[in-house]
Amino acid sequence: MRKFMVVLDDSRECLNAMRFAAMRASHTGGGVAVLAIIPPDEFNHWIGVGEIMRAEARERIEVHFEVFAKWMRDKQNVDPELIIREGEPLNEIISHVNEDPEIGVLVLGASDDNKGPGPLVTQLSKQSGSLPIPVTIVPGDLSKERLEAIT
Repeated sequence: MRKFMVVLDDSRECLNAMRFAAMRASHTGGGVAVLAIIPPDEFNHWIGVGEIMRAEARERIEVHFEVFAKWMRDKQNVDPELIIREGEPLNEIISHVNEDPEIGVLVLGASDDNKGPGPLVTQLSKQSGSLPIPVTIVPGDLSKERLEAIT
């Protein structure tokens, strides 16, 4: 099954990327893989603190994911999978795309502020020519109705 992979983070534009991925998966019989990335631990020398911080980060991610997952299940009839990786976001995204042959499209949300589309969109746009899959960039200011019409 072809999966749409979307990156879960705290950005506002993440919502539109999630919606787009779920709607496209629903309309095409695909799946959704939600990738969350925990940045490298800055407290490696404090092993106990690092482990607690890692556990707390995983818990926050799972709670955040469940909000999107419930909507995807209830409204789009799509049961997403959660993948949690640790490391630098760009490297982890590329690694996961290369490791999972079912990932067919990477979906990213673009910020609508005048500072640019966001660091992931900027970095992955530069890498897009060497990725084994297409990248779909969803504008952060698209309305829910417009997203439904497009998908």
